Amino acid sequence: MPESAPVIVWFRQDLRLADNPALHAAAELGRPVLPVFILDDDNAAEWKYGAASRWWLHQSLAKLDASLRNALLFTRGDARTILPELTNEIGAYGVFWNRCVEPWRVARDASIKEALLHDSVVVRTFNGSLLFDPANTTKPDGTPYKVFTPFYRKGCLQNGVPPRRPLPAPGSIPLYPAEKRLSLDALELMPHIDWYRDMAGLWSPGEQGAIERLQSFLGSGIDNYETGRNRPDQQYVSRLSPHLHFGEISPNQVWHAVRGNAAADELCSDADRFLSELGWREFSANLLFHEPAMTHRNLQRKFDRFPCSDGSGAKRATLLSMPACASCGRAATCTIGCA
Repeated sequence: MPESAPVIVWFRQDLRLADNPALHAAAELGRPVLPVFILDDDNAAEWKYGAASRWWLHQSLAKLDASLRNALLFTRGDARTILPELTNEIGAYGVFWNRCVEPWRVARDASIKEALLHDSVVVRTFNGSLLFDPANTTKPDGTPYKVFTPFYRKGCLQNGVPPRRPLPAPGSIPLYPAEKRLSLDALELMPHIDWYRDMAGLWSPGEQGAIERLQSFLGSGIDNYETGRNRPDQQYVSRLSPHLHFGEISPNQVWHAVRGNAAADELCSDADRFLSELGWREFSANLLFHEPAMTHRNLQRKFDRFPCSDGSGAKRATLLSMPACASCGRAATCTIGCA
């Protein structure tokens, strides 16, 4: 295959240039890079973005497109069809992406990978969203942890594979001059009613906003985090959740920034507590990776018979009947980090 054959980098929950393993690997090849974003509501079904998340996604994609010199290719539809067709159309050398753990994405991505490999297209996937690869956090017998403390202390901190150091943003990316399919506005992510004005005044979506949020937290919030985290109305919470969810900053960047901020590399109790909260994010993703059925049934089946209330006083039959998260549509106990 000629050296001019481009590499497609498929952006998903990794809307950043720095510490983006898929983008870094593609840029190192020296081939032209075609960055692509696909709004795949077809496969997402009930997992598709809610209104607040769609507003955030629009802002973040605009910032990413600008960082990529307006070369980000926007499209929408079934990624299982779009990616193979695009690969064939431009004669791509390969397709690189960072892995996700949501069951619908895992199933879809496996199907895409199989189709691309069948067409002799190089496929490389990376861990760009988690500190610890779920494959390396199991018990000695190979089964996953289902309790947080042993998962974090043994499966993560003592597994011999520490969080990797963040990768720098590629210095120069030779971008493939693909013709724009859709404009960002054509993805129709922005709400028709401007209820988001207050939110826009409080948040700064995008990679730079995420970095500034982290720096602010390290400068004025983390020293009181252990007790202050219980007061979200004050400055002692990180407010990094949506930035991490959309991958505007990686957990590795956050982890090593916190450790680098420690005096003489000795973590205070506040910093240690914050890192353990990142561990809870890992735990949620780890459970979802190993137990994909938990999206529609209780992890502990005994809770199928546990009565609960919907807030109105009415009793519901099971925990699975709890109302959905307004942003992502999942259970009301959603801990994935919706906008």
